[in-house]
Amino acid sequence: MKTKQVEKKDRTYLLCGNLQPLALFIASRDSQRKRLLYFDEENQTNRALRYARNQKSVFMDEQDENVILEPIIFQDGVLNVPKSNPVLQEFLSYHPGNKINGGSQFYEYDAEKQASESVEKLFNEVDALIAARELDLNTMLAIGRVYLNGDVDKMSSSELKRDILVFAKNYPEDFLDAINDPDLSVSNIASRAINEGYVTFRAGKDLYYNLKENKKKILTVPFGVEASDALMTWLHSEEGVKLYEYLQNEFGEI
Repeated sequence: MKTKQVEKKDRTYLLCGNLQPLALFIASRDSQRKRLLYFDEENQTNRALRYARNQKSVFMDEQDENVILEPIIFQDGVLNVPKSNPVLQEFLSYHPGNKINGGSQFYEYDAEKQASESVEKLFNEVDALIAARELDLNTMLAIGRVYLNGDVDKMSSSELKRDILVFAKNYPEDFLDAINDPDLSVSNIASRAINEGYVTFRAGKDLYYNLKENKKKILTVPFGVEASDALMTWLHSEEGVKLYEYLQNEFGEI
């Protein structure tokens, strides 16, 4: 089995959940009480792990009998491992408590990656706010009806603009997805159709036409699905196209 190629650099590990106990020991060797195994996909076997600074390998079956065991201690939730101790770094990369291995005990803090993610998040926020500022009233109303709580049709334009900007600032990725959603117009029409009484939702499960010449049942809403989402899907169908075109005309969205 080939060992992991761990880049030589100083590394910092943090406890998950922002825990900061004065001192926390983590398991440093496999035992009957605390299993510490790594699954070797190449050989399809579980291999026991053990940290011993005087050994070249972190696998017990590759270590000699003269092991020198050392505790692994997170102090105030932090463990700094210098590049001069590559064995511990490799051991931690295999450790089942490591977040990258599906664990929930600790993870490696990568300052560069953290900064890159922060920059991307800030860029998304800036892009979302700029896009929100330039939205026309109809698009703001559409986003408000589909994504925001409250009766947006009763809001003043300033109130609506404020809520749209807050949405863009707090959830930039969701907002950018919303304005680029090809189904936004259909979702908006479906929401308006129900809110304005062109379609009624009865008994918490069925949608009906509510037109002067048509009171027939449209569909039964599947369990766990929003009524407006079910109607939107139906408006996409061949059966629903006539109502969709009618509602477009009624709402002036042709």
